[in-house]
Amino acid sequence: MLPLLFTLISLPYAAEALEPVISKETIEYHYGKHLQGYVDNLNKLVTGTEYEGMPLEEIVVKAQGGIFNNAGQILNHNLYFTQFAPVKEATTEGMNELAVMKAIVRDFGSLEAFKAEFEQKGVTLFGSGWVWLAADQEGKLVITQEPNAGNPLTKGLKPLLTMDVWEHAYYIDYRNRRAAHLQALWQIINWKEIERRYVCK
Repeated sequence: MLPLLFTLISLPYAAEALEPVISKETIEYHYGKHLQGYVDNLNKLVTGTEYEGMPLEEIVVKAQGGIFNNAGQILNHNLYFTQFAPVKEATTEGMNELAVMKAIVRDFGSLEAFKAEFEQKGVTLFGSGWVWLAADQEGKLVITQEPNAGNPLTKGLKPLLTMDVWEHAYYIDYRNRRAAHLQALWQIINWKEIERRYVCK
């Protein structure tokens, strides 16, 4: 029997809580099957290697091949699923006072300009992957396109917010309408969580 090294994260909301933006069915497949699969694969792959017992973030920075792919997908999905809140709880009250929101306005001109660039980079990322809001060591914000299991950590950046553009993230609810999926996700972003990631040392 293999040692249990990594486990599936617990969602901070019920499977149906993000509807209508993300359906319960999508959560059941995306979180319950796809993410569980990456967890199971990584546990098998790292056993007996230098990566056994290593924190997920360190594996993502150091590993390559299958270990990187599965570790990256776990980390990416963990950040993705924990950045959401039900529509009625994803309030914009007090957003302008958040340090991350002030940084968005500073570095992109406005929240609207940031969203437009973010969505454009999500739509134009060829194939499967992720679009990220990330911060450098000085707190400057950038948007990066990361194919497949990519994460800004590999570029020395702190990942803050992400949208998954693998088809399994949206095909049940939006079919091939990736742009509609990206636009809808803003309704459930928990900006307090994004702020916590931004200011956390």
